[in-house]
Amino acid sequence: MYAQAIAQQILNGFSNHYKLFQSITAQAPQAFATRDWALMREIASLRISYYDARVNETVEALQAKVSDPSTQPRLWTQTKTCYQQFLVFHPQAELAETFYNSVFCRLFERKYYNNDFIFVQATLADAPALPVEAEYRSYFPVVDGLKPTIKQIITQFEFGCEFANLDRDIRLLMKAFIKQAPETHVKSHQMRFDILQAPFYRGQAAYIVGRIVSAAGSQPFVIAVLHNKDKGLYIDALLTRSSQMRVVFGFARAYFMVQTHAPSALVHFLNQLMPGKTKAELYNAIGFHKQGKTEFYRELLEHMKHSNERFELAAGTPGMVMMVINLPSFPYVFKVIRDKFGSSKPFGRSTVLERYQLVKRHDRVGRMADTLEYSDVALPLSCFSEDLLRTLQSSIANSMRIEDDMLIIKHLYIERRMTPLNLYLQEVDSQRAEQAIREYGQALKDMIAANIFPGDMLLKNFGVTKHRRVVFYDYDEVQYLTDMQFRDFDGFDESTLSVAPNDVFPAQLTTFVLPNPAHKKVFLQYHKELTSASYWRQAQAKIKQGEYKQVYPYPPEQRFIHLW
Repeated sequence: MYAQAIAQQILNGFSNHYKLFQSITAQAPQAFATRDWALMREIASLRISYYDARVNETVEALQAKVSDPSTQPRLWTQTKTCYQQFLVFHPQAELAETFYNSVFCRLFERKYYNNDFIFVQATLADAPALPVEAEYRSYFPVVDGLKPTIKQIITQFEFGCEFANLDRDIRLLMKAFIKQAPETHVKSHQMRFDILQAPFYRGQAAYIVGRIVSAAGSQPFVIAVLHNKDKGLYIDALLTRSSQMRVVFGFARAYFMVQTHAPSALVHFLNQLMPGKTKAELYNAIGFHKQGKTEFYRELLEHMKHSNERFELAAGTPGMVMMVINLPSFPYVFKVIRDKFGSSKPFGRSTVLERYQLVKRHDRVGRMADTLEYSDVALPLSCFSEDLLRTLQSSIANSMRIEDDMLIIKHLYIERRMTPLNLYLQEVDSQRAEQAIREYGQALKDMIAANIFPGDMLLKNFGVTKHRRVVFYDYDEVQYLTDMQFRDFDGFDESTLSVAPNDVFPAQLTTFVLPNPAHKKVFLQYHKELTSASYWRQAQAKIKQGEYKQVYPYPPEQRFIHLW
């Protein structure tokens, strides 16, 4: 049957994609073992583009063979049905559905994006669920004792090099468990460990993820494993608080490299450890950002289905490059590139697209928000007031059109909503303000460590998360740190000072960014070096020499290294 052949070809395209994706992911353990951090960054970047390349290959193979759904609607309903039957026992069914959607949407116009032809909603809810046990292994201290069991857990990962002092690390690990999670301090025969079989790799770290199950309940945990240069591996920290785990797996840190045969089972296990995380966030966390987009869009449709809210302009200072809107109770913002930029933005639309892609492919070190990028997004006109529609028409007319009762946004970025730092500082007491200014300076240092220069460092371009972390979210002026020229400055005289486009004068940072004397005082107390051009130049030199500073997603006081 012709429909079955088309379905099979799309599934073959997905299978090829998943095989290649897992193949590149499988290089992470070796890169970690050999401390090849350049390769680790390359792997992380390559995985971002693998999906689109495989979709394009499949589209090219089909273009000459298929016809418009308007001429053969029955063919495409049959193709979808055949494809769905292929997926009933497929271990990556949800990812394969998304791949099908991507192929179809690149083949045909937006008017065909409906339930008849694509998987707008997941269709396998009633299919046999993949067992979560497919992704984890259980250990029982009652058999061998607690300490030998923990040692067995650590050594079964085969990190490719030895621990410098594993017995010491296990002692510190057990003490930390007792201190952080006293409810897990039960006898060894009254507990079991459930450990995900594959470690999570990111940056210069590997993470062991699991839980302790006992009569007291379930205690999730993350164990961070690092290199001590050429001296071997060591356990650096234990995280047991849900808030800390959510930061590790947060929207400013995706994507981890982890091997998985059944992504839905892995996501389900992670969701049990972090119930507050959505499917979209967790698929992003494990590197399947296209599936994250699919899950997010379904969450948005579900929200709008049960809400009468209307879009409104997002809080904060309006940007000169992006028009930003949001739904009041939906925790995301929707960003559209303006038709015209402010006079202080000497670049065009293509530059903005490139810079958002730069950040997408880069290690965001927990300080740059992830963006979900969509094309031809249909939103109900009923969700927009006449005033807002007029405002949008005056700003983003080239990026929108109206079709029947829908507003179509041609190109859209979606980010997690945060409180703009400038507004946050107006609302909080002096103690919280001091913490936020310290976080702001640390955010700059963390981005510097990752070879990122944020460009516009004004407070309005940074947000405060619900965990009170400061995260950057405005990327239209982002560049590599190593491309900038940092200069000393002893005064400004426009008639004599020659300034090139990439020149930066760090001494001006507090003058333009921190006009509030109290905020300036705190910044200089904790981050004065950021006002020195030599600090930025030294950071550039280290990066050019291949030295990338480790950025930790947990408080420094939790590091075991302080207890050696």
